Amino acid sequence: MKKNFAEKSKQMTFLGMFALVSATSILFNGCNQKKEQKTSERMISHEDPVAKTIPVIDDENVPSDKRVIYLTFDDGPNQGTQNLLKILRKRNVCATAFVVGKHAYGSKKQKDDLEQLRKDPLIELANHSFTHAHNKYTDFYKNADAVVHDFDMAKDSLKLHDQIARTPGRNIWRLNNITVTDIKSSAQAANSMKKAGYKVVGWDLEWKPTKAMNLKGNHEAMLKKVDSIFFNDLEKTSRHLVFLTHDQYLTDADSINELDLFIEKLQKSNKFVFRKISQYPKINEILN
Repeated sequence: MKKNFAEKSKQMTFLGMFALVSATSILFNGCNQKKEQKTSERMISHEDPVAKTIPVIDDENVPSDKRVIYLTFDDGPNQGTQNLLKILRKRNVCATAFVVGKHAYGSKKQKDDLEQLRKDPLIELANHSFTHAHNKYTDFYKNADAVVHDFDMAKDSLKLHDQIARTPGRNIWRLNNITVTDIKSSAQAANSMKKAGYKVVGWDLEWKPTKAMNLKGNHEAMLKKVDSIFFNDLEKTSRHLVFLTHDQYLTDADSINELDLFIEKLQKSNKFVFRKISQYPKINEILN
């Protein structure tokens, strides 16, 4: 049966109203989506994460809103040692130099650099072995007694007064409250070092080199890594981060500038305090 004109007119009117309502709804929802997107963008912070606040203070000498950074530099005295000293003096910030025994006798300049490190009140010296394993780490750690002897040689020749040490080529920790071995084949040597009284300290964050042996990346990337470690509580000891890089990476202008900016930005953030590794929590306890 054919529909009459009135019915067609009503149908067309209904369809027209439906289309108008639909278009209005789409437009309204589109505006809402844009509004929600803008609100969401305001809620998402584009700034670097801020270290989370830990209400329980595990170190009475550190305010609860601060985090502690231990700047440590391995393999000195070496190329770049003088540049390191210039940066630390410029920023008036303390650090620990994990020195290698044989490097102190490599040349007259290295011997002089060692004396400057020793005399500078911003620096403390710690043991990084005598031979640096001759850079043959797998063989070095096979003989636990020889490893201990190597560190004893460094301690005696460099006249180091404490037993704080860092193993070459390995991120190993041996303190009363921290036991970490990155490569299991080094465990026996690490345990022998602890038994001999050495307090072995590794690191939480390393600024690695390029193939050209310069600092890889820039200070901004490293600052984000610092915040990320604290934010996710990835430090070996909560609120305390051990940072590592090497003297010999500080021989070009860019690397020197990047390390300088890294330290400057850490200082200006007012979130951190700096300490020498001998002030690391519980490090001065007598080993069990």
